[in-house]
Amino acid sequence: MNLKVTGLHLEVTPSLREYIENKLERITRHVDNVIDISVTLSVDKLVQKAEVNVHLSGKDIHIEATEADLYAAIDLLMDKLDRQVLKHKEKQTEHRAQSSGEVSQTSL
Repeated sequence: MNLKVTGLHLEVTPSLREYIENKLERITRHVDNVIDISVTLSVDKLVQKAEVNVHLSGKDIHIEATEADLYAAIDLLMDKLDRQVLKHKEKQTEHRAQSSGEVSQTSL
């Protein structure tokens, strides 16, 4: 997994980078096929914005979050990302065919 953290109008400190890496561990526990992650942090007056682009095999996910505090924006961003990754994983497993002996619940 390649991780790229960039800051627009702010300096990305080592503690901020470590905080993002710790939060992303939760995402990598759900899926193993993460190819690339790029996180962009920006400041615009009183609004702190965090964006992430996650490149999975077969899917690209882009999420944005804004808050007054940058750490709160990162937390909100990771919660949204976690939901989207789980949704993607669930969709992948739903498309598998059932074995010939099983009967689907919808036909009963």
